[in-house]
Amino acid sequence: MDHLRLLTDLHRHAARQGPGGEAESRQAMRLAGLAPSRPLEIADIGCGTGAAAILLAKELDAHVTAVDFLPEFLDELRSRAHSQGVADKITTCACSMDALPFADAYFDVIWSEGAIYNMGFEAGVSTWRRLLKPGGMLVVSEITWLGATRPPEIQAHWEGEYPQIDVASAKIAILERHGYSPWGYFVLPRHCWTEHYYRPMQRRFHAFLERHGRSDAARAVVEAEKTEIAMYETHGEHYGYGVYVAKNIGR
Repeated sequence: MDHLRLLTDLHRHAARQGPGGEAESRQAMRLAGLAPSRPLEIADIGCGTGAAAILLAKELDAHVTAVDFLPEFLDELRSRAHSQGVADKITTCACSMDALPFADAYFDVIWSEGAIYNMGFEAGVSTWRRLLKPGGMLVVSEITWLGATRPPEIQAHWEGEYPQIDVASAKIAILERHGYSPWGYFVLPRHCWTEHYYRPMQRRFHAFLERHGRSDAARAVVEAEKTEIAMYETHGEHYGYGVYVAKNIGR
């Protein structure tokens, strides 16, 4: 079984495929001025198994187009949406985030939690802007340095993993350069990483390894995740997910 299929199997039954939380998603909604007073078309790009898409469908008068390139995650999302009574408000789309098949100026909101790094922040916000109506809102979370200095080992790690990591001011400058007006920014608190993402993942390790006969490949996946968890527990004050809220200010 290849690496991607193993990762998919580890994460497909998880509530979240990355750090986040309902309270924090609601905070982002408030910063974006989203309320159930008018109907909205929302794209949740890189939706995973649907934590944000389902919350948006519950909280707002919205139709949510949930986009992910992994059909297994979308299958799980549809099952969860049905059980939570919002299946009629969510449409899934299995496609790549860099080749979205939607008309220009179609969406009122583009939402993406912990996924834009797959394209890169600048490529994502610039490419997706065509999909937003003038005045539409962008809400994305992005791995971000939380200060100007950090230990050399964490600098080297993230520059190897994601060279576009930067401080929030640099990310905000990118938004301004590509036709957005920044409306808000906050950092996901530590519990979004530990209690909402890492601890549930750790509880899945044993069953995952058993399903795959404790193969070398499966053990390598678990060891990589353990390394990531240890790195955050040691150096998490230096980086985190910044949540960026911005308005498309026209063509």
